[in-house]
Formats: sequence, structure tokens, C-alpha cells
Amino acid sequence: MLIVGIAGGTGSGKTTVVKRVMQRFPNDEVIVIPQDAYYKDNGHIPLEERQKINFDHPDSLEFSLLIEHLEKLKRGESIEMPIYSYLTCLRSKETITVKPARVVLVEGIMILVDSNLRNMLDIKVFVDADADDRLGRVIQRDIVERGRSVLMVLNRYHDTVKPSHLQFIEPSKRYADIIIPGGGENQVGIEVLISIIEKHLKEEL
Repeated sequence: MLIVGIAGGTGSGKTTVVKRVMQRFPNDEVIVIPQDAYYKDNGHIPLEERQKINFDHPDSLEFSLLIEHLEKLKRGESIEMPIYSYLTCLRSKETITVKPARVVLVEGIMILVDSNLRNMLDIKVFVDADADDRLGRVIQRDIVERGRSVLMVLNRYHDTVKPSHLQFIEPSKRYADIIIPGGGENQVGIEVLISIIEKHLKEEL
């Protein structure tokens, strides 16, 4: 099993890179494990407090469960992946059954931050993008998908997203084997990643 970590700042184009990769492979050969599914359940905190959670800080994630699930997949076992809601900041009672595959893409902003998780990755990718471009995408996404106003998004960006990016995410770029500047627009960078995955799949046949 080849485990590929795809990291990068909020709004850098990670999801677009993953989509482009997935378009090239049958679903049963490559699966995606999103970091966002592993945010800690915050049911013990009142809703008002939950909405102040810094999702760009490593403490917000249950890295141990993500690592445990990757270890199970490597052993050929299926996992029950959590479902997390940004609107309620809670985990659903339901889970998604994920079966092992020959290639696993682990995608999220803090994939290269935790050393134990990093050690599980065969290839480490960092999707890089200009800060202004990332902010534009974050505003658009948070209004449409997370029901936030422009003012809420900007306040959150300046209070937590930007400081956490500079403290945790940007420094994690030094661990990357491949850096893809320009996010999903960088077709050459994406093709390099696709060719590595193709080579792995052929070698395993």
C-alpha cells in the first residue's frame, strides 16, 4: 500500500489536486482519507463555544485515530471513518465504511505537522498557493458551505487561520517530497504526482 499525504494551507487547492488525481484512477485502486473527518468531537462544549474552535490548530485533531485507521488499512482491514460537521462542530453517529486500497491519499492542512503521521507517509506533498488567492477561496467556500458571513470569515482568518498557518502549516512544507505551487492550476505538478502513483500501481501487478 502506498500512502500519499497531501497538505497545504486552507484554500490552497488541495481538494482540486485530489480530484484531478482521482479522475485518473478507478475508485477501488485509490481512496481518499480527509483530515477533516478526524476533528475531535466537541459535544461536551456549548454551541457558542464550539463556533470559536480553532480548526487550524493541531490540538483540534484526533491524530491518534487517523494513524490507527491508516495502520488498519495497511493490514488489509476496513475502517469506520468518522463524519464531521462544521456547522455543529460534532461527529455524526453514523460512520463511512472504507475498504483498503492499493493507494491511500490522506488530505488536509495539517497532514505534515504531526511527526507520527508523517512517518506513515510514503510520499509527502505540499500544495502551495499565494495567501491572497487562498483567502479568496476561503471566503467563497465558507459562505457557501459553512453558512458564514464575509465579516465572520475575515475575522476568523485574521484571528486563527493566518497565525496558525504561519506557526504550523507553512513550516511543515520543509518535510514535503513534492511541492505543487499554484494548487489545482498546476497541471504539470499534478501529472508528476499521477505518474508516481501509476508507477507504484504497475510495480504491484
